[in-house]
Amino acid sequence: MRPADRAMALIQAGINAADPAEAVRRGMAEVLANPPEQGGRWQIIALGKAARAMAKAALQALPGGDALVVTNAGNDAALPGARVMRAGHPQPDAQGAAAADEVERLLQSVGPNDRVLALISGGGSAMLPAPAEGMTLADKQAVNALLLASGADIAQVNLIRQGLSRLKGGGWLRLSAAPVVALILSDVPGDDLRVIASGPTVAPVGTRADAVALAKRLGIWDRMPEPARAALSRPDDPRPLPQARNILVGSNAISVAAMVTAGADTAAFPLEGDVQDCAQAIWALARDLAPGQALAFGGETTVRLVGDGMGGRNQELALRLALLAEGDPVPFDWAFASVGSDGRDGPGEAAGGLVGPDTVAKVRTADVDPVAALSRNDSTPALLAGDALVVTGATGTNVADLAVLVRA
Repeated sequence: MRPADRAMALIQAGINAADPAEAVRRGMAEVLANPPEQGGRWQIIALGKAARAMAKAALQALPGGDALVVTNAGNDAALPGARVMRAGHPQPDAQGAAAADEVERLLQSVGPNDRVLALISGGGSAMLPAPAEGMTLADKQAVNALLLASGADIAQVNLIRQGLSRLKGGGWLRLSAAPVVALILSDVPGDDLRVIASGPTVAPVGTRADAVALAKRLGIWDRMPEPARAALSRPDDPRPLPQARNILVGSNAISVAAMVTAGADTAAFPLEGDVQDCAQAIWALARDLAPGQALAFGGETTVRLVGDGMGGRNQELALRLALLAEGDPVPFDWAFASVGSDGRDGPGEAAGGLVGPDTVAKVRTADVDPVAALSRNDSTPALLAGDALVVTGATGTNVADLAVLVRA
């Protein structure tokens, strides 16, 4: 099998292991251990890129339950027994604001005899923009754009998001009079439940004062809308946060393990930190690969936006690694793939990149300068020119990013 074909087969094995329906089935026994009391009902609220698939499995186990699904375009097909609402991602939009209002209404409608089943997956932070008091949707959008361009990691981004939201950082628990159980599909390295979808059913990552200090360190505090600065300057809610049962049912680590089962070796480090640093660390391993060896990586890098091009962190990682390989070639055939497990890498339609020894030469032959493209964060057209763009369409799941380096 060609290295490129093997790389994509290993990536697919990782995506298959993140099947949201199977993840819900794994956690359903614990959900059913605490059913509604006499006269009560199940209220299912599914949020994130895997929301529809998770809700479908939950409805099969809880026939007659009421279900609301909030998800992004591409994952929002109609689902019998559920109301599906589309919401913007990665930029919050008016549809997401309407969905947030509906989530609030449903949580306020349940009573102590009812039970809330929260189905949480990655992408939910942007999909439920419930602006804090005094803020507008436009304020939230402005802050979100600053965060996405700042180079902050997902935990840092969601710390600030939580301080500006009515629903994040345990907000669902403050609204619900019914006990809440959550099945969570993790898209963050380390599986910190406070970070996934900004933790609607768990305690915040930190305080508002922590968020202010972080915004200042990132250099975005003075550029944030005044209402956002005012919201973060208010004291935290002193009331104890009601408890929920939060159950992790799927993760990036499970997907990487599936890639290993399919024939790869686990890499010594995850995908994390600055995308250029990560590319250098990965390519430094290439020369020591044994014939036929593959290294599997999982996680999420960060990209600082300095231009207005089209791309995403997986595409940048692949293109940067291809450039490093051009300058420091190895005497064997190889392939490197980096893909968003949800099928979307950034604002475009690409899922990631698949590069090899001839990628950069193809890009240059098409009269595209790959170095200049990266200076504009314009990796998509460069990879397209090099026949190195991966387009999968929405996968219905989300466990962050998966990558693999393969030697022939």
